[in-house]
Amino acid sequence: MVVLCGSCKKFLEHQPDDRTVLNSPTKVAELLASAYPHANYITFCEAMSDNARDKGTTGQVDQNAFPWKYEDQNKVIYDTPNFYWNACYQAIAAANEALNVIEKEGNTPAYSASRGEALVARAYTHFMLVTLFAKPYDPSTASSDPGIPYVLKPEEVVQGDYNRGTVASVYQQIEQDLTEGIPLIKDNTYRIPKFHFTTLAAHAFATRFYLFKKDYAKVVEHANLAFPVTTIAANMRPWNTSYTTLGYYELQAIYTNSKEQANILLSEVNSIWGSNFYYYNYGFETSLLSTIFASANNPVRKQLAMANKIFGAQPEYYNIPKFGENFVKETISANFGEPYNSLPLFTVEEIMFNRAEANANLGNNAEVLKDVDAYLSKRITNYNEATDKFTEAKAQAQYAALPLKDALISCLLHYKRQEFVFEGMRWFDVLRLKIPVVHQSVNGKINISIAADDPRRMLQLPKEAIAFGLAANPR
Repeated sequence: MVVLCGSCKKFLEHQPDDRTVLNSPTKVAELLASAYPHANYITFCEAMSDNARDKGTTGQVDQNAFPWKYEDQNKVIYDTPNFYWNACYQAIAAANEALNVIEKEGNTPAYSASRGEALVARAYTHFMLVTLFAKPYDPSTASSDPGIPYVLKPEEVVQGDYNRGTVASVYQQIEQDLTEGIPLIKDNTYRIPKFHFTTLAAHAFATRFYLFKKDYAKVVEHANLAFPVTTIAANMRPWNTSYTTLGYYELQAIYTNSKEQANILLSEVNSIWGSNFYYYNYGFETSLLSTIFASANNPVRKQLAMANKIFGAQPEYYNIPKFGENFVKETISANFGEPYNSLPLFTVEEIMFNRAEANANLGNNAEVLKDVDAYLSKRITNYNEATDKFTEAKAQAQYAALPLKDALISCLLHYKRQEFVFEGMRWFDVLRLKIPVVHQSVNGKINISIAADDPRRMLQLPKEAIAFGLAANPR
């Protein structure tokens, strides 16, 4: 009996399967590769924005058609809001499990860097959820606007006690995680830094967060910690030099590559966007080409368009090959598997735009001009510093009916829309600045106007979350 009991004790001390036991700093760090949403928001964000118009083609794909028509979608498939919601909370669960282990180990210095990454990753994912599934932050209503569940502990029961809180409470917790996490991050702990929250990536996230919160001084502070104005241009995409020589697949290969210095944070996501976006019915077409890329809309150089390269044999297939697909087969010999895209979550260009807009709101116009000049030096073909300087007078002339501050910001938003077309970023500005959107079908049967207060600007929570007891967004 003694021998038998001893054998049973040894048997019970082993895991019944091959799961990883988080019992070292190395294993906790490895777990945090799962603390980022491996799902794509671009498909529905781009479709909901004013970057998508009806091309009049016959084929329609649910992931593209539902958001363009502002219809709630219950499917949980690639590139849908529900798929993204689930991926976000899976990422949060990984961050919380890492933080739980770190706490049990006494928050020792060996775990410090992982704690910093987990906190910032948790903050980022909740920020994306509250941005897409709740109202934009408004200091006058944030304390009463429903937010999203901010999960702080690992899920240890089948049905936990969750509530939406408020936008204000979610933002407060995001800021707490972010400010606590940034000082702990150690860049030299990462094998492939571009897929983790480095100090630079964390500051980039902070500029976006504080821009939404309208804390413009904080935006400038974090942007300056990331890149001084004097160094930012050297790290932007060289659209008007080396990029001009790239063919379709060469540009596709470099745009989301970790070696491209403009990419600050990348994420590998389960998505068919890269192989499908250019032929979706609701998207970029001829009228948008003339609106977004026309030289007449460039206040600095009206006789020549920017150096961005547009590809596509026909107008309904116009695109910039920013994304490629990595198809991972189930087995070596299988003809089925999972599609993945690499997405740039934060870039050097976004830091510049966020800082410039914040400075415009603060009245620091000289700083705005410096940032825009740095940007244009990488975008205008044959850039000439003497003639292509961005000035207050040029901004005012482009938007004569607006006050100077608004004219400067309008110029910034136009350049930003141009820069991030096909990346979903326009939708964040539509939400943040309450820009109205109109979607009309070519046959005249659909005419949708989405005003600043339209509840359809908030994605609907998944039906499973509503059934679980979370209040649905109004419709």
